[in-house]
Amino acid sequence: MMQGYKNVERVKPSGLDLVDRLVGVQRVTKVTKGGRAFGFSAIVVVGDSNGVVGHGLGKSKDVASAIAKAIEDAKKNLVRIPILDATLPHEQKGKFGGAKVFLKPASHGTGVIAGGAVRHVLESVGIHDVLSKSQGSSNPHNVVKATFNALLQLRSAAGIAKQRGISLEKVFNG
Repeated sequence: MMQGYKNVERVKPSGLDLVDRLVGVQRVTKVTKGGRAFGFSAIVVVGDSNGVVGHGLGKSKDVASAIAKAIEDAKKNLVRIPILDATLPHEQKGKFGGAKVFLKPASHGTGVIAGGAVRHVLESVGIHDVLSKSQGSSNPHNVVKATFNALLQLRSAAGIAKQRGISLEKVFNG
């Protein structure tokens, strides 16, 4: 998931105070010769509410172990997201499968205007003021990945200045 992004900073989970949020649990059925075999699939988002976030998927025969596997998977995929005054540095669109997510920065005091899976991801990152719209598929797996797609494309002004080799004020004033 993290390949193809230029400015992704991977983060190690040691030393971070991570909080996990359960986005969804689905019961899946496999029909075999002997009958139906039930299992569970869980998707979890972990974050420190300070710009570090990751998502994971766990599958098992019971719910508790599926959630535990998902949390372990999420801790392996932690990335740092640029945050500017508890909101986004700029608006961004993300897409994964049939799900499309649009994220737009908002003024202080607006809150997180987002539904379902997008809200879980944004709150785990530590974004407190944002407007969002989810279109297309409402499948939580695809919505979480589309939200991550949008967040991983975000770039801070300091990062752009460093990449171009110019001063921060020149980024804004040309």
